[in-house]
Amino acid sequence: MALRPPSRHLRRLAAGAAVLALALPLSACGDDADASSDAPPQPVAEIAAVKGKNTAIKLDKGFTDALGSLGLTPGVTGGAKLVKGSLVFPISGGNVSVFTPGEVSPYVIGQLQHEGSGLTLAAGGTTVRLSNFNVDPGVSRVYGDVAVNGQTAVTSAYLFRLDGRTLNELATIKDGKFAVLEGTKVFISDVAAGLLNDTYGTKAVTDQLLVGIAKITVNTKSG
Repeated sequence: MALRPPSRHLRRLAAGAAVLALALPLSACGDDADASSDAPPQPVAEIAAVKGKNTAIKLDKGFTDALGSLGLTPGVTGGAKLVKGSLVFPISGGNVSVFTPGEVSPYVIGQLQHEGSGLTLAAGGTTVRLSNFNVDPGVSRVYGDVAVNGQTAVTSAYLFRLDGRTLNELATIKDGKFAVLEGTKVFISDVAAGLLNDTYGTKAVTDQLLVGIAKITVNTKSG
């Protein structure tokens, strides 16, 4: 979920263990006095079974302009929505473990799954569907399934690259019921770029294409 911000963010969040424990109030680690000095780091908080809410990507104008230049029409599938320039994908499950910033890198480990929703790109009678996204913050990647005209082409493909250097600090809303991480940049992966180029007969899509900025909102109560 916290998509690997750089060291300056880690320093700013160094005092955040208590905040994280409140924001994700599920299973705090044991008493440090009982731990040996060589014991492995323990999470300050965990969500063993994520239950809602969603991942929204505010689409970058460069991305929408690039789609237009290629004649590609974006759309959504399943439970996804396109609202005020943002793609919104419901979170269907996953798990999150939060460690003390600076003690473990990355300090947030887990997965956020978005089964049953996705993004479509259509042109010239060909529709590519990217769906069932799985966000893996540990490797700053998003995986998912790819179908062309309804036929599965590949499953669990590396689709998007995440850059957390612009990530904002953790925030909570609705009296701590939801934790919000916003600011991570989402880029097309080299794998997805190659697939789209091959499908639509172009070389214009690269792994430097910024899709948009992510905002992840997670229910802090484990399912």
